[in-house]
Amino acid sequence: MNGSMPVLRILPEIIFTITGVLIMLIDPVMPKQANRKPLGWIAVLGALAALIASLCQYSLPAGTAYFGVVQTDAFSVFFHVLISGIILVSALVAIDAVHPDTDSLGELFALMSFGAVGMLLMPSGVELLLVFIGLEISSIPPYILAGFRRKTAKSPESAIKYFLLGSFATAFFLYGIALTYGATGTTRIPDIAAGLANSHALPIAVVGLAFIIIGLAFKVSAAPFHIWTPDVYEGAPSPIVGLMSTAPKAAAFAVLLRIAYEAFPQLQNHWMPLLWILAAISMTLGNLGALRQKNVKRMLAYSSIAHAGYLLVAFTVLSADGVAAAAFYAVAYAVMNVGIFAVISHAGGYEDRLTLIEDYKGLAYRSPMLGGVMAFFLLSLIGIPFTGGFFGKFYVFASAIHSGMIWLAIIGLINSGIAVFYYLRVIAAAYTKPMESSPVLNVPGPSMPLRIALFLTVAVTLLLGIFPGQVLSRARRAAETFPILAAQPTPTAAAPSAVMAAVHTKSR
Repeated sequence: MNGSMPVLRILPEIIFTITGVLIMLIDPVMPKQANRKPLGWIAVLGALAALIASLCQYSLPAGTAYFGVVQTDAFSVFFHVLISGIILVSALVAIDAVHPDTDSLGELFALMSFGAVGMLLMPSGVELLLVFIGLEISSIPPYILAGFRRKTAKSPESAIKYFLLGSFATAFFLYGIALTYGATGTTRIPDIAAGLANSHALPIAVVGLAFIIIGLAFKVSAAPFHIWTPDVYEGAPSPIVGLMSTAPKAAAFAVLLRIAYEAFPQLQNHWMPLLWILAAISMTLGNLGALRQKNVKRMLAYSSIAHAGYLLVAFTVLSADGVAAAAFYAVAYAVMNVGIFAVISHAGGYEDRLTLIEDYKGLAYRSPMLGGVMAFFLLSLIGIPFTGGFFGKFYVFASAIHSGMIWLAIIGLINSGIAVFYYLRVIAAAYTKPMESSPVLNVPGPSMPLRIALFLTVAVTLLLGIFPGQVLSRARRAAETFPILAAQPTPTAAAPSAVMAAVHTKSR
């Protein structure tokens, strides 16, 4: 048992690696004209196995492996489960969207699996160099997948822009690691805090932390590091956008939480105001930018910027409730966003035939199921009660208010009101009865993979809005893995904790 323990701590990563390699081995030996969609089912089974392995990791005692660079605890396992679930649903959506004769279909599913390996390493890495490697592994596949539709001009353009700007962000992150090492003499996250206590180069550490935040802010598309987001979302295939807008962001948010609360807790007076500003700017620019969009995918791109701002609000709370709120919101947003892009992917097809909001007029009449599901996810993104989006925003803003971040909560609430306008505009279009003279919106019936994906995302969104207690308790356990939060609970967090306890009791 002891000998196998290190392997169990990286078992989901091993499963995704084997899945990607297996797809790459099977793809070349298949006949040239053969249907390669079954390769997607291998990716689905691999993601399901990784999800089960991640859930089983909850039974492992907290600890490290492989010379202390990988750590398995409630925090890393929480994000392992989330990322594995996102890959599972994204693979199902991709199977539905792509054509059997799509070029390099095997590479698409293999890249999704290989990218998941890096995303899983990021939350569990407690060595900044391993986190950097995980960041690179998780970034390269989306760069390629963004340009997967080579026959269109926008797809390669979005891939090039994504790659170039992503390289700059990676450089900032790497420079931050170098400066952190220069100031503390270590790159191991738990040891950085101790190194800061004895460091005579705190200004260098502050600059290094700022560089790290800039690099991660790009990955989560927080303003003003968001300029790549609308163009990449518009040019990339919709199934890939659903993946890249959730899983890599969840991994990057997990890294930012671990670095802020475990490596640099002494510098909270420096990083907290910076994250406050990033949150306010992201919420405001994201929602105002979305108001002006006529393209659905560009609108959702600006919406993702705004949601990154909502999530950053929880970072400024400086308590276990803030970290728990951030973790819960990451789950809620990921499920909603993957679900809405599943609908867009099926309605518009792999070629994205439906790009404008007005193109979705009458969707609910052509396909009541897709129209209803789209409206449901948009209402959840607004934050309507009995959806995951409602409780995600409620917990974030409640934690901010009880920690004294009144103005930031007010900015968030105002922006939530602004978001209602552009989300309702899409719902209104879907439920507008088409005129007889208007072109017929031809929407094929949902396939079995899409039905499974929509069922999973709708069910989880409802569960998060009606019975959030289990996920909230897991999020709270994840937050308490950070020593500063477990040992020194913030007094102002008492009210959110009481709310969380009451909801957990009621949901059970």
